Amino acid sequence: MKRRDVLHTTVGGALAGFVSAREVQAQQQAARATRGTPSPKIKDVSVITTQPTGVRLVVVKITTDQDGLYRYGCATFTQRADLVVPAVEKYLKPFLIGKPADRIDDTWQACYNSSYWRNGPVLNNAISGVDQALWDIKGRQAGMPVYQLLGGKMREAAASYTSIGGGEVPQIVDGAKKAMAQGYRHIRLQINVPGMSAYGAGGGGGASAPKVQALHTDPVYEPGAYIRRTVPMLQEVRKQLGNDVELLHDIHERVSPREAIQFAKEIESVRLFYLEDPFSPEDIGYFRQLRQQCNTAVAMGELFSSPQEWTPLISERLIDYIRIHISMAGGLTPCRKIANLGEFYGVKTAWHGPGDVSPIGHMCNLHLDLASYNFGVQEGGVIRGVEAEIFKGSETFKDGYLYANDSPGWGIEVDEKLAAKYPFRAGGGGGGGANLNGGWGVIRRLDGTVIKQ
Repeated sequence: MKRRDVLHTTVGGALAGFVSAREVQAQQQAARATRGTPSPKIKDVSVITTQPTGVRLVVVKITTDQDGLYRYGCATFTQRADLVVPAVEKYLKPFLIGKPADRIDDTWQACYNSSYWRNGPVLNNAISGVDQALWDIKGRQAGMPVYQLLGGKMREAAASYTSIGGGEVPQIVDGAKKAMAQGYRHIRLQINVPGMSAYGAGGGGGASAPKVQALHTDPVYEPGAYIRRTVPMLQEVRKQLGNDVELLHDIHERVSPREAIQFAKEIESVRLFYLEDPFSPEDIGYFRQLRQQCNTAVAMGELFSSPQEWTPLISERLIDYIRIHISMAGGLTPCRKIANLGEFYGVKTAWHGPGDVSPIGHMCNLHLDLASYNFGVQEGGVIRGVEAEIFKGSETFKDGYLYANDSPGWGIEVDEKLAAKYPFRAGGGGGGGANLNGGWGVIRRLDGTVIKQ
């Protein structure tokens, strides 16, 4: 055999061996990909409670049997925080220990049905904490942000709105202009009523406005006085700011259905981005009447906890924006289905995002915003100060937009030692009622009738 033939044979054999080794390696990789990593089991379920600012935050932490695999979910129901904690610790924890952490929808359904009676805010928030933590774990396993698990980004960031309140139109206009200078293109406007309680505007005109005389000593609210102040305010602010900014307003269910419909008709010319909560959940049947009488865009849902509330409004196209409080509905699992349902009917999302949502919950909102085609606008989500220190990796705000980081899961790590330095305070919680353990106080009409809020 010639030297050249020997060399060819030797090299060819070596290459054949090399290719064979690569093939084996590829087969092994394919087998691992098909098999996946071992299913993690839930080893522990704990609750982190903290109150770094005005409201009480509840976060669920799930730890698995795999080293370093643990994550977080929002269970914040600040008005009844002390009930959510035992719902997690005494009921869901023993129910979940030992179960697989990667069967998220199955686990949600099991938790949802485990109490027999369901669709209550305490149980739903407890389930939400578990559900969001499991999605966070799934993201950590995959090495991807949750929005990637939902199909990837539809947009680079989510437009956020801010709220401006005040006692007079010039004050509100000035506040709106400052917000626009920060990049906001969506602004919610509220005005107070001298001597009365008002939602989202600062109360009652300050010390210069004496409290109106009533047949009781509780805060006073009169729908007529509110409407007479608010309609001209919205009209004047639109006139002064022009059409390059989107305006929103929240009735907060505080007027009768008839008054709400008349209000919506009177402000049609303002061309609101949306009118929020014109009716209470008990009065959602009036949305059909509202739709027949005016074209003002409407948003609804922050108090919803049951599919029986949001399904008809979406499927009958009676609202334009669904703004459910995600933990109140039970977490990401049901709310991604709500977003998908809304897409088919042309209803956009505007998830509830005030101060009584933990940064984990805000991040859940944002990941849905990024991954949902029918996103509308996002409330809140600007995390600052000690909250940002406790919840490291929270979303960032720039020029009117909210941005998520690209870390796996929610991308947030909780500093539990720092959180513990801000325990629940006596009477803590938003919405007034300092002595009501976080609950809201009562507001009455002049004659003493309790109003919805």
